[in-house]
Amino acid sequence: MGDKSEQKKSYIVETARKVFVEKGFRSVTMQDIVEACDISRGGLYLYFGSTEEIFAEVLKLSQAEDDGPLPEGLPPDAAVSDILAYFLKEQKKEILRKKNSLTVAIYEYYFRGRVSKKDNLMKNQFDAGVIILENMIRDGIRSGEFYCENPHGAASNIMYVLEGLRIAAKTVGISEAAVDKELFYIMQGLVFE
Repeated sequence: MGDKSEQKKSYIVETARKVFVEKGFRSVTMQDIVEACDISRGGLYLYFGSTEEIFAEVLKLSQAEDDGPLPEGLPPDAAVSDILAYFLKEQKKEILRKKNSLTVAIYEYYFRGRVSKKDNLMKNQFDAGVIILENMIRDGIRSGEFYCENPHGAASNIMYVLEGLRIAAKTVGISEAAVDKELFYIMQGLVFE
């Protein structure tokens, strides 16, 4: 694909992302994306054969955005507890985000059960999160900041708590205070007093 084709494909994916944020996954049609992109139906089908293909690209783009380096606000020699606190603060923002969130669309997409385990970006992202947290916990143990007998178990538990909070925020609603309380329990369970 040439540069112009890549630019057009990127434009479609970025524009479609906004449509998925607004409407979820199940309700979006190819016609919705045609209208949002202001292109012909045939022009869209040159790049994508279905909303599923487009959404898979949206997920890849979102994952690439999430995999960036540590933010500028944290110094390179930041304490592990500060890095974990920052990570949890960012998770809290995502959990409580009401606008510009793909969360509902992502759940609708995966609840259909048509994604293979190998291609399941959400599972891969979850597993990567466990590994990152486990390494962070191990670093905190080595530096004397954390105490934990089972770093892998703790990391898995943290990821499950975060995922549960994300679902609760979109289904039953959850207050900021309730999220803060759960995140406090995570930190309290690891950090020495």
